[in-house]
Amino acid sequence: MKWIAVFSLFLVVFTSPAQSLSLSGNYEGMNLFVSNPIKGDGYGYCIDKVLVNGNILPASIQTEYFEVDLSLFNLKKGDEVFVELEHGEGCVPSFVNPEALLPFSTFEIISLAANDLGKITWSTKNESGKLAYAVEQFKWGRWVPAAEVLGKGLKTNNLYSIDIIPTSGVNKIRVSQTDNTGNTRSSKTVSFTSKISSVTISPLKVKSNIYFKSKNVASKTKYEIYDAFGNLLKKGYADFVDCSDLLSGIYNVNYDNKTDKIIKY
Repeated sequence: MKWIAVFSLFLVVFTSPAQSLSLSGNYEGMNLFVSNPIKGDGYGYCIDKVLVNGNILPASIQTEYFEVDLSLFNLKKGDEVFVELEHGEGCVPSFVNPEALLPFSTFEIISLAANDLGKITWSTKNESGKLAYAVEQFKWGRWVPAAEVLGKGLKTNNLYSIDIIPTSGVNKIRVSQTDNTGNTRSSKTVSFTSKISSVTISPLKVKSNIYFKSKNVASKTKYEIYDAFGNLLKKGYADFVDCSDLLSGIYNVNYDNKTDKIIKY
C-alpha cells in the first residue's frame, strides 16, 4: 500500500505595528523639514505616513527630504501642533528643524516693580509662547539668576509675581527670556533698597569653616566660592560654609553684594 503524504504550506505574514516619531509644540508660522532615509531592507523610503494633529499630510513624502507645510492645516499662530511620523523598522527618520515649533521671545513689558522685601511684580503683553522668565539681580559684577517663572504665552496682559532673596543696600533687577535662537531679551532695570543689614565674612584665614554674620548675628546669604583659576567650587544659601575639603590656597568668595578673598591653610 502506497501512502502519499500531502503537505499543505501556509504562508504567514507577520505585520509589525508601525513605529513612530513625534514632535509637539506651537505653530510659529514656520514649516518643518524631515529627513527620510531608505528603509532597512533597501526598498523605498522610511516614512509611511505623516500626521499633523491627527490629519494626514496631503503631500508626497517619497523623497530623502521633504517639507511639512503646516499652513495646509489652517493653523493660527500659537496653535498647538502635534506631528507624528509613522515609519517602518530598521530606519529612523528625523526632524531637521524641530525648533520651528518652539516660541520666540516677543514679550513687551507693561510694568515692572519691586519692593524692599524683594517681591518682584511685572506685567507683559504680546507673548507668543510659554517661555520661562529669568528674574536676575546685578551683583558680583554680573547679572545673576535669582528666580524663574514660566511665561503664560498670551497676547493679552500677563501678570507675574515672585519673591527673591535681596542683598543689603541697593538691588538692581530685570527680567529676561532666552528663546530657541539662543538670543536673550531683557527688560529695563529697576532698583530698590532692601532693609537687610550688610553681611560680613569671618575668618579670612580659614582652617575649617567660614561664617556669615549681620550685626554679629549669624545671617544666611547666597554665596559662591571660586579658586584662583576661576573655577566654581561651592555655592548655596547658608550662614556658614564647610571649607575643610578645600586645598591650601587663596579663594574668592561672593556673598551678599560683595566679594572677599580668603586664605585656606
